[in-house]
Amino acid sequence: MIDLDHIDDLARRLSALVPPGLRESGEELQAGFRSVLQAGLARLDLVTREEFEVQRAVLLRTREKLEALERTVAQLESPASGGEPSGAGTH
Repeated sequence: MIDLDHIDDLARRLSALVPPGLRESGEELQAGFRSVLQAGLARLDLVTREEFEVQRAVLLRTREKLEALERTVAQLESPASGGEPSGAGTH
């Protein structure tokens, strides 16, 4: 979920950029900015930091397993390991 404090801060900054003559209803303007920002962010396909970190950890474990399997395959394919190359001895 998007941190509402960041949205409020951005809404305040946007309302501060409005020319002084239009700032009379500053709170209304800020509330309008806030609702537009929340609606826009809600439409985005975003994940939380927690979900991102979980997926990052899963990817890291998967990468480590893949690298271990690649090393095992390389050892099995190496002639020094005593393993036969694929297709050898099948005459």
